[in-house]
Amino acid sequence: MQDKIVKTIEIAAPVSRVWDAIADYRKFGDWFQVRLDQPFVEGGETTGQITVPGYERLKWKGTVVAIEPENRIAFSWVTHAIDPDKDYTGEPETLCEFLLEPAGDGTRLTIIESGFSKLPANIYKETFLRNESGWSEQVKNVKNYVEG
Repeated sequence: MQDKIVKTIEIAAPVSRVWDAIADYRKFGDWFQVRLDQPFVEGGETTGQITVPGYERLKWKGTVVAIEPENRIAFSWVTHAIDPDKDYTGEPETLCEFLLEPAGDGTRLTIIESGFSKLPANIYKETFLRNESGWSEQVKNVKNYVEG
């Protein structure tokens, strides 16, 4: 059972510009396709509405775990919360980390989602595969957004 997904991409922009696209909740929402209700605050909850076509019925809810300017931002969430009518309180969460480092004239962005081994066996495989595919798209989205 794999516990984490790791995606790395090189972005032709300085760390400060990539950081801005990730740490500013409105810009994050633009490329991630979510309309967030509030700025990211370490230790705070973040809520919003998914705007991906076909998934607009889904809510976004997470907790900002860390903000280390121009280095790392991390949040936890119930990654398998795909039923808009279900209460996911107390369900196991995964941790999503966005790590930035200079790479020549650009930035290397690594996104890690970990904690899948905590998921119930009956949802593990589907959730892992869905998120593996999702993060493959999201690294392209952030790259396209920043390099625009």
